[in-house]
Amino acid sequence: MTGAASIGADAAWRPTERLRPDAAGIARAGALLRAGRLVALPTETVYGLGADGRDAAAVASLYAAKERPRFNPLIAHLPDAEAALREGAFGPDARRLAAAFWPGALTLVVPAAAGSRVCDLARAGLPSVALRVPSHPVARAILAAAGTPVVAPSANRSGRISPTRADHVLADLDGRIDAVVDGGPTAVGIESTIVACLDGRVRLLRPGGVARDAIEAALGRALDGTGPAEDPAAPLAPGLLASHYAPRAAVRLDAAAIRPGEAALLFGGPLPGVEAAALALDLSPTGDLAEAAQALFAHLHRLDASGAATIAVAPIPRRGLGEGIADRLERAAADRPS
Repeated sequence: MTGAASIGADAAWRPTERLRPDAAGIARAGALLRAGRLVALPTETVYGLGADGRDAAAVASLYAAKERPRFNPLIAHLPDAEAALREGAFGPDARRLAAAFWPGALTLVVPAAAGSRVCDLARAGLPSVALRVPSHPVARAILAAAGTPVVAPSANRSGRISPTRADHVLADLDGRIDAVVDGGPTAVGIESTIVACLDGRVRLLRPGGVARDAIEAALGRALDGTGPAEDPAAPLAPGLLASHYAPRAAVRLDAAAIRPGEAALLFGGPLPGVEAAALALDLSPTGDLAEAAQALFAHLHRLDASGAATIAVAPIPRRGLGEGIADRLERAAADRPS
């Protein structure tokens, strides 16, 4: 295994290196990735845990660090659209969406190109590949320095709350990965939207940082469907497992009131009973969905740290970015695998 040495059973624990988002830190991150090591990097959505997408051993160490099911494929990140277009077979719809939203918070699932460098393990054995060009300048600089497709799921243990700050990464993965580049808090706050362009259809697999109506406007028509139609045991893209993004506390959705001792995740103002909450945080007191998306995971981290057994969540409107917020919360509230 070429990935983080601390993962091995016989390896001595060592702390994860914290890198600055400057030229030296970016060069160090690129060198580590080329050497098959694991580096967490900031993107505009959440922090991703990067590995060389060509290197099956590095990808295997990423799965091990995250304790992630290997049937769950990974998104390959590229520094620009030209590099991404070389990894996949893009039809007219996929090209239209890439032109409209790259760089940005959209992942496209397309057939893998004959010469795609993304290894079979990272694609979970599928003939398709998930590709994204992030807009975060530090992420793009690291990808350019690495010179390889970098697979980068969220930088947390599988199923847990996604990280929007370097401190969140270290709380979950310190000593399990080689480095984290600290680029400050992320701007979007929830993961990318995932759209599959396969077999002549365009389907929304996962709502996220780009809203459905914007995608349909770019396409000039409605999406052909929503949600994966394939076997849930072999998803086309990450973030589709029923239980995901989960805090240690139970999550109670659409709360009309807060019960004594619960932690409260509010939206648009207080709920009855909030004065008896263990901790109450409002995603956006003014009801701004973009502000709510940016705050979602950071607030869940803080509420989970309160020690409350349950996090009660106020109703979230399912319009625009609210669809992605509600998706994350529903998966956080789902029954956990035993």
